[in-house]
Amino acid sequence: MNELETELAALIIGELNLQDVTLADVNSRTPLYGEGFGLDSIDILEIALLISKKYGFELRSDNPDNKVIFSSLGRLAAHVAAHRAT
Repeated sequence: MNELETELAALIIGELNLQDVTLADVNSRTPLYGEGFGLDSIDILEIALLISKKYGFELRSDNPDNKVIFSSLGRLAAHVAAHRAT
């Protein structure tokens, strides 16, 4: 994983208190929904809010690309890298 993927994974695990997931369990291809992180739609909303606060851009619920953006840790990291303000 690259630095941003590791940072996002740690943020997700820590903020959502995912006790069954560790950094050693995930990689860039790890899905956010279901297998992998095991997140649900409420968790994704929390992640979107965290990213908005930390990286200075909004992840909108009406974005047609959300299915791709939130499909894996790597896809989320790539989107953050392309849009972050800091």
